[in-house]
Amino acid sequence: MTPLFDRDSLPRDHMRSLHLRGRRFPAMTNKRKRTPKQTPPTPPTPQTLDRHSLNRSKARAWAWAWAPLKLTRDELSLPLTFPTGQTFRWKNTAPLQYTGVVGPHLISLKHLQNGDVSYCLHSHTDPDHAHSALLDFLNAAVSLPDLWTTFSASDARFAELARHLSGARVLRQDPFECLIQFLCSSNNNISRITNMVNYVSSLGTHVGDVSGFHFHAFPSLQQLSSVSDQQLRDAGFGYRAKYIIGTVNALQSKPGGGEQWLRSLRNLDLQDVISALSTLPGVGPKVAACIALFSLDQHHAVPVDTHVWRIATKYLLPELAGSKLTPKLCERVAEAFVTKYGKYAGWAQTLLFIAELPSQKALLPSHLSTIKHVKQRNAAKLEDTEEEIG
Repeated sequence: MTPLFDRDSLPRDHMRSLHLRGRRFPAMTNKRKRTPKQTPPTPPTPQTLDRHSLNRSKARAWAWAWAPLKLTRDELSLPLTFPTGQTFRWKNTAPLQYTGVVGPHLISLKHLQNGDVSYCLHSHTDPDHAHSALLDFLNAAVSLPDLWTTFSASDARFAELARHLSGARVLRQDPFECLIQFLCSSNNNISRITNMVNYVSSLGTHVGDVSGFHFHAFPSLQQLSSVSDQQLRDAGFGYRAKYIIGTVNALQSKPGGGEQWLRSLRNLDLQDVISALSTLPGVGPKVAACIALFSLDQHHAVPVDTHVWRIATKYLLPELAGSKLTPKLCERVAEAFVTKYGKYAGWAQTLLFIAELPSQKALLPSHLSTIKHVKQRNAAKLEDTEEEIG
């Protein structure tokens, strides 16, 4: 029988359609693969969205924006607090702005036009903890205007100085950080101290850069223990290298850890604090008093150097004028300050010390200067020199 049509004569597309009609699907070669069914992600709840949104907004607001610190210039003057010898780790990063590290937090402080202080958190750390740590570091619980009023009532010269130098605040630094900085200060000048402190700081964790300055968290006792005497000498520390290495070794042997031991000194009387600190290599009476005042809550500690000695012999102990400063006389000077200014004598001494710095003398009326007609070269030397007594 002759077929109704010749399969070979049909167009190829026509033949494909006949196969489809006959359900000859197994003969198809370009079979489409099925996409496995995917389970859609669980949508976030409104509570989750609100929490994440709040955390991101809060982090952005605190980490990159300026916020009021609620301290006036009378409570905190940045130029009278940071570059005046208490700490060497804060940098002048803009006009009336200083930047430093408190624990793991990189923070800038600046004065607004009305004198109030605002701050900016640069690091991605907890903003609430950073704010609390900053206030603690600044000793914000102490009312500076109240102290100045008390001191001024019994000292007319202090009252006049305070009008020109208000806001000179005593810091509450980490004790280990403060100790290492003042080991660097022994018989040294501000420029070299700063370079040494910068080197030690660079051994800690880098936390960020501001205005071209590199900032690090201060190295822990464990981190500093890996540094050798030779490394410090190569970095320009000289004989101070052995003091730092010796102190680090001594702290490592303390029960419970050296950093905890240092913090525990906040609970002791001043004389016990001075005695304990003086067991560490390189720590004499003046360095011990600085550490006690600037980190260990010993508000009546009075570091005595040539500046303070001149103040004391002119205003508190004139009978000692012309005498050579000795450790015994240092104790007598400190006692005279406490008798005059009470349990916050160290804060009073800090303002009187700042008034003697050449950078501040230029801002004061001439009659308030302890030593008049000092040549500029000698004035610069006074500002840069740090003597260690004992």
